[in-house]
Amino acid sequence: MWIYLLQGIGYGIAAASQPGPLQTYLITQSLTRGWKRALPTALAPLVSDGPIILLSVLVLSQVPDWLQRILYIAGGLFVLYITYGTYKAWREFHEYQATPEIPDHQSILKAAMTNALSPGAYIFWTLVTGPILVRGWREAPINGIGFLSGFYAAMIAGLAAIIIVFGVAGKFGNKFNRALLGISTIALFCFGVYQLWLGLF
Repeated sequence: MWIYLLQGIGYGIAAASQPGPLQTYLITQSLTRGWKRALPTALAPLVSDGPIILLSVLVLSQVPDWLQRILYIAGGLFVLYITYGTYKAWREFHEYQATPEIPDHQSILKAAMTNALSPGAYIFWTLVTGPILVRGWREAPINGIGFLSGFYAAMIAGLAAIIIVFGVAGKFGNKFNRALLGISTIALFCFGVYQLWLGLF
C-alpha cells in the first residue's frame, strides 16, 4: 500500500501544480475574495472527481472522437463564462473595494464545475492515474484507497498553497492585485479558446 500512497502523493502534487482552468479560477477567487474565504474552493476536486474517475476508468478510453469534441466545446464555453466574470471583476476593480459577498458553497460549486468540464482532468485520469488506480485496486482494494488518499491529500494541499500564496501576494498593493487579476483573466480566456479550438478543429 505504501508504494501506491507515495505514487498518489507524487501525482497529486503534479496535478495541483500544472496550470489549468481550475488553478486559474482558484487564483482569481483568492485575489477577489481573500485567501481565507477562497480556501474552501481547494476542496472542489472532492466534489467533481468522483464522476470523472468513474467515466475515465470505465468509459472514456473507448468513447468516439465526436464525444470528446463535445466535451472540449462544453468545457471551453464554461471556462469563457468564468472568464467573463473575472474580466468584470478586473474592470470594476476599485482601490478600496469590499470583498464580494459570494456564498462559499457557490464558489466551491463553480470551481467543481470548472474542473468537471475541463478535459485535462479526464485525460489525466484516463492516461496517467487511472491505470495505476485500477492495477492497485485489483491487487488489493487497500492499494487503490491508499493511492486515492495520497493523491487527494497532496492535491488539496497544493491547491490550498496556491490560494494562500496568491492571496498573500495580493496584499502587496491594489495595483499589484489588479494586475494579477488581469493575468488570470487572460490565462482563463486562453484556456477557454484552446479548449474550443480542440473541440472544433
